[in-house]
Amino acid sequence: MDLLITIGALVTLAGLGGLIWCIIKVTRAKKSGLDDAALRDVMQSTVALNLAALFMSAIGLAMVVTGIVLS
Repeated sequence: MDLLITIGALVTLAGLGGLIWCIIKVTRAKKSGLDDAALRDVMQSTVALNLAALFMSAIGLAMVVTGIVLS
């Protein structure tokens, strides 16, 4: 079960990295002074990745909890 915990932690960290990347991308877009339409386009393109990263981190945490319970 140690392997499940390790893999779950790695998946969680990858998801967290994706969330941080989304935050950085939107922050840079806001600071660049884009007009509303361009900023909206950037944010809409980031939403799908943001949800995928959130799902990935949740699955990773579920794997960690499952590994701990089964240990």
